[in-house]
Amino acid sequence: MSVSKIEEYWRKYASENDLNMSVPDAWMFGDGSKEMGDDLGSLVVNGIKTGTCAAHCVYELEEEEIQKVGQCDIVLDGDNNPLAIIKYTKVELLKMNEVTNDFARSEGEGDLSYDYWYREHVKFFTWELSQYGLPFTPDILLVCQTFKVMDIYKYKI
Repeated sequence: MSVSKIEEYWRKYASENDLNMSVPDAWMFGDGSKEMGDDLGSLVVNGIKTGTCAAHCVYELEEEEIQKVGQCDIVLDGDNNPLAIIKYTKVELLKMNEVTNDFARSEGEGDLSYDYWYREHVKFFTWELSQYGLPFTPDILLVCQTFKVMDIYKYKI
């Protein structure tokens, strides 16, 4: 993937929508693997995934800013190609064991149940936090983001 493809996509979208904004962050969902990036990206493009969450402590460790309502980002597939532009509609801090059924369902994964969401996120956050030498706890603080798809990338031949 070339950075220019992401920049071209954003510039075209921004021009068509009278936006005067720099190119937003571009990233893939999941653990960085092609498979997870493709699977979760597909859920976004198909309108099934409208929420995501991340460990608050990772934002702090990586000195990243928390997304803001109204902010746009570009979602990438497992090959780092643009898939869609999303816009955040809600951003809140919640302990993992206080996430609602509705938010768990918004993540669009598995059978859409809270139990599935919780089980899979325990696995993910246990793995992710271990990369920093940190233990997982059920009351880990999460940044829970709800978003809407603003545009789906149309591949040009």
